[in-house]
Amino acid sequence: MLAVLSVELRKLNRSLALLLALAAPSLIGIFIFFNMMRGDTPQPWAMWLGSSTGIWAFFMLPMSVTALTALVAHMEHGPRSWDHLRSLPVPRWHLYAAKAICVLCLVAVMSLLNLGLTVAAVSAGASIKPMLTPTGDPELAASLMLLGKVWLASLLMVALQFWTALRFASFVPALILGIGGTFFAVVATVARAGVFFPWQMPVNMLATEAWRVTTALGLGGGLGLVVLTLAVAHLARREVL
Repeated sequence: MLAVLSVELRKLNRSLALLLALAAPSLIGIFIFFNMMRGDTPQPWAMWLGSSTGIWAFFMLPMSVTALTALVAHMEHGPRSWDHLRSLPVPRWHLYAAKAICVLCLVAVMSLLNLGLTVAAVSAGASIKPMLTPTGDPELAASLMLLGKVWLASLLMVALQFWTALRFASFVPALILGIGGTFFAVVATVARAGVFFPWQMPVNMLATEAWRVTTALGLGGGLGLVVLTLAVAHLARREVL
């Protein structure tokens, strides 16, 4: 399994995955920086970090997962290399499990980059306009814990996107699923039933109602692991993709 993971990491290093992992959180950092520059009074650190996490969970995370899973799948679909990979003397499920692990790790890295780049953006803004230096304590540990919950709640969404992207040779079905899921999550933000919608589960980690947080976290994390396991098992059994 470690050998398969090593190969997958080398593939990602030669792809656009790392560029995507940097670009998505960078866009949030840039937005936070210019939004801060528009202000006239200092705001608390909690406001900037909360805004950054909200944008990540609400929109950028779902779109990043859509692009990332499509990219990871296309690395094999494009050159039609599945026949070669599946003929190797390793259990087939290792191939898909390694890809799933890489996707989850990249999403976790992007979450960390989102926090780091937000702190850097706010610090840069404060150095340019000292009058806007944020008040209060950044409480980075609390922000990390919140981002961890967002990541865990996103597992079901990641599993569905991963399954679709690897199941179909064309990237269109995965893009339709991701764009459609994000669209309905945005237009139905305040819907009470949104807590049961995979694309809304991450942003529910910012909800003020405890039941929404626990429900989305339990379904997103627990059911997400189950669906991801089923996806790996199903893909490994298929003879032709």
